[in-house]
Amino acid sequence: MEQISYSVRRSERARRVRVTIDATRGIEVVLPRRAAEREAAAAIRELRPWIERRVRELDRARQTVAARANTLPYLSQTFQVVPEPGRVRVHRRGDQLLVPADRAERDPALERWYRRAAQAEIAPRLDRACAAAGLRYSRLTIRGQRTRWASCSRSGAMSFNWRLLLAPEPVLDYVVWHEVCHLEIMDHSPRFWALLRWHCPDYREHLRWLRRHGATLVL
Repeated sequence: MEQISYSVRRSERARRVRVTIDATRGIEVVLPRRAAEREAAAAIRELRPWIERRVRELDRARQTVAARANTLPYLSQTFQVVPEPGRVRVHRRGDQLLVPADRAERDPALERWYRRAAQAEIAPRLDRACAAAGLRYSRLTIRGQRTRWASCSRSGAMSFNWRLLLAPEPVLDYVVWHEVCHLEIMDHSPRFWALLRWHCPDYREHLRWLRRHGATLVL
């Protein structure tokens, strides 16, 4: 049986052993500060089927991203990426994104552009959904979370991942409704899913899409 390569990271905040798999960082075992080193190997053995399945999913995701060539998704659209020497900021021109020619500058510039676009796309959707549900949120933040697409705090603070703009538009709308429903019900009880189904009847389809294709939502 082939050995699985992984790294180990100690965390003061971790309460249990956790295994994460990331397209760029690979397989990482997070250990609580006092956990024995052997617990990392034990976790890898126990989770081996899941790890192998997840690695295959990430390989397929890399192939999907590579197949984009010089294009990028934007909700339900596709933009042509056009490098321009001397450019430092991304600018949209029709169905083109004019980007820095230097690859080292391009991805950070694209992320900044997508973050600004996420604020502009998500805020009105969130406002409409809250108005329809008769609910209110306290503030909206756009972030780049590694493990979450969005979150809603008990104070009504909303946080959304800018990478959602790389998904189809109905997927973004589903995530907005998911968080709006958390303004009323903070857990994932049957009451929550029933409320979400009322506002977003086809939520299961979009949830499945995120689970299957979420790893492709990268630049």
